[in-house]
Amino acid sequence: MNKFNAALLQTMVYDNKLKNIENAVRMIEKASTEGADLAVLPEMFCCPYENSYFRPFSEKEGGPVWKAMSNAAEKYGIYIVAGTIPEQEGDRVYNTAYVFDRKGKQIAKHRKMHLFDIDIEGGQYFKESDTFTSGNEVTVFDTEYGRMGLAVCYDIRFPELSRLMAAEGAQVIIAPGAFNMTTGPAHWELHFRGRAVDNQVYTIGVAPARDMDFSYHSYGNSIIASPWGDVVGRMDEKEGYILREVDLDYVRKVREQLPLLKHVREDIYTLSKLR
Repeated sequence: MNKFNAALLQTMVYDNKLKNIENAVRMIEKASTEGADLAVLPEMFCCPYENSYFRPFSEKEGGPVWKAMSNAAEKYGIYIVAGTIPEQEGDRVYNTAYVFDRKGKQIAKHRKMHLFDIDIEGGQYFKESDTFTSGNEVTVFDTEYGRMGLAVCYDIRFPELSRLMAAEGAQVIIAPGAFNMTTGPAHWELHFRGRAVDNQVYTIGVAPARDMDFSYHSYGNSIIASPWGDVVGRMDEKEGYILREVDLDYVRKVREQLPLLKHVREDIYTLSKLR
């Protein structure tokens, strides 16, 4: 099978973990009944995006959110990219995305590699490193459809990471995110279309719905772009979801007709993971 239906689940986030879990599971169920094969949740879908919440909402791998997502994947027979949650390991907290297969088995885990520490004049200030520790793994995972890469939000700004995933065979790059009202209008679509064209992959970015009553205002606008750089689907700022077909034969077609990845001049430059 070379085609599958991806559901982009743009959930509202509350300051109640259980409510966030129930909301996510309810949306997963709805998407699955409409034929979704894979569902993607936003960054911090279970926790308000604010440093004061990250550690109190954190849990170890296998905790309540992890179990709820694993159970939902098995119950509804769907792959789930479970946005991100604050993952606790000892004294450290990571911004972590888990992936579950149709049987509820965890098949991938990505800890956000590039932490969102910015201070834009007249715009957004945020410093994830006040709470989070950065990850250090390039993450790809296999499905019955093909290989996919996994990143988190700010990671999508670094073309080297996406290229490494493509070099490892990724045909789709998924990035739960939470761009804000400063960076979102300027760069959200630009980055997802850019990484799609750079690597001739589908890119999927899923953000929380916008809540103007909370301190951090998500841009929303969850998006899927094709390997030709077209926007296949895009939402507004409201809660909801969209389903879009992902055609991996189209990835192969684009790569054959415009063999970008074969034209890399490795005699002059290379990109490799350093250990």
